[in-house]
Amino acid sequence: MQQEKTRPVWLPDNASKIIFLTAAAITLLPVVQPPVALLLGFALAQTSGNPFQTVTPRITHWLLQLSIIGMGFGMNVHSALKAGREGFVFTIAAITATLLTGAVLGKLLGVDKKTAHLISCGTAICGGSAIAAIAPVMKAGEKQISVALGIIFLLNALALFIFPAAGHLLHLSQQQFGLWSAIAIHDTSSVIGAANKYGEEALQIATTVKLSRALWIIPVAFITTLLFKTDAGKIKIPWFIAIFVAAMLLNTWVPLFQQAGPLLVKSAKTGLSLTLFLIGTNLSREALQGIGRKPLLQGVLLWVLISTGTLVAICALV
Repeated sequence: MQQEKTRPVWLPDNASKIIFLTAAAITLLPVVQPPVALLLGFALAQTSGNPFQTVTPRITHWLLQLSIIGMGFGMNVHSALKAGREGFVFTIAAITATLLTGAVLGKLLGVDKKTAHLISCGTAICGGSAIAAIAPVMKAGEKQISVALGIIFLLNALALFIFPAAGHLLHLSQQQFGLWSAIAIHDTSSVIGAANKYGEEALQIATTVKLSRALWIIPVAFITTLLFKTDAGKIKIPWFIAIFVAAMLLNTWVPLFQQAGPLLVKSAKTGLSLTLFLIGTNLSREALQGIGRKPLLQGVLLWVLISTGTLVAICALV
């Protein structure tokens, strides 16, 4: 049954698998940029489908974390601390504004309360990871989770193309773009993909600020228990961030890792391209059709408002 849903009836299963694996291999080539990998995955989802749909989400999860850790071997602790301090106030303000604005928009548009909160959390913190962490805490249903994830993944795909173009059009500095992308783009994968396209300094700032933003899953999860009157239960904490910090420490003070750093970073960027390809393959027609107009409108309006507001603040203060 699962195979019939993930590939066209006219395409043999073996052919679908060969096409998928060939496309995945292409994304590993150095000339393939993350946005191209995402587009390739999306095109595959609309045509031959994803014959490995049951396992790709888990692979994507681990591959993204390994790629982020690899990025840590190209960063300096002193620069990361500086970027973290600069992004701290912006992060708190943006998360607070996003959650409040998302709640208001959800109520005005008549969006289901749990769906609206999941969309707000995904926009405020770290996209799909935040939704996956918050959903069990608030006892969200499968439909509510799938709608929120579909919206976040769709907007992430758009951000990968819109943000670098907007940054160049507005002549943003590497520092400004790094902060903006880290705060205004949902998922870590798209933040790193967009910042990597913009420049090396933007990439380092964006990665550091984005991962510090991801830690806000914990307090937001506790706030969610109060809002929905549920038990805190088991909150998923992004422990891989600690390994990312360890990678930065090793790269800063251990000569052996400084020598190996460029190779590890290059491998991490290749892993990111494959990650975005896999994300694209899950954006099937069925996934997009199941989103619904009102939740999509909430997600788009919230994203536009937060993106614009943070951009204005960053341009004025940085």
